[in-house]
Amino acid sequence: MTPEVLVRSGTSWAAVPFVPEIRLLTAPEPFGLWDLTKRDAPPFWAFPWAGGQGLARYVLDHPEVVSGRRVLDVASGSGLVAIAAAKGGAASVIAGDLDPNAVAAIGINACANDVAAITARVLDFATDDPSGAQVVLAADVFYQRELAELALRFLRGAAASGAAVLVADPGRAFLPADTLTPLASYEVPVLTVLEDKPVKTVRVYHVA
Repeated sequence: MTPEVLVRSGTSWAAVPFVPEIRLLTAPEPFGLWDLTKRDAPPFWAFPWAGGQGLARYVLDHPEVVSGRRVLDVASGSGLVAIAAAKGGAASVIAGDLDPNAVAAIGINACANDVAAITARVLDFATDDPSGAQVVLAADVFYQRELAELALRFLRGAAASGAAVLVADPGRAFLPADTLTPLASYEVPVLTVLEDKPVKTVRVYHVA
């Protein structure tokens, strides 16, 4: 089964609850699709996660953050934030994710939302770099200790190279909130099959 066929298996088109301007291939639950992927990691690309919804909303409401700039969306998943950046007028968008199935999902979702400025590729926090991006975006990357450490090192490296770095998070366990500058807060509706409550508080932060 090719990644494109797998991505379309068990998913259907749905508007993103907090960002209805964007629609994504979305699964009703993760487990059947997870079995199909034969991967250790869940199919994160099949859902609009809370942090991604919050960051996409912020980018669409503040297009000056990305307009005319080279954008890198890391741990992109479905491509939601990357699509928001393209709709906000980014000169180019690279959407990177470690999962090749996510790369396929990003391409399909970008096409369905009529954005052509997105390039999807495999990206690993441990081995890749910000690739000359002027803006780096990341959502929901602090849910696991090792990933959070890798992500923060990558994001701070991007900031040190001169990129504007924004992250969004719904209060995951390893969020280093005391080292980040808060910019906005949203009450975001989420899928209850994924979260412990139907609405999560998502905060958008600046990383220095």
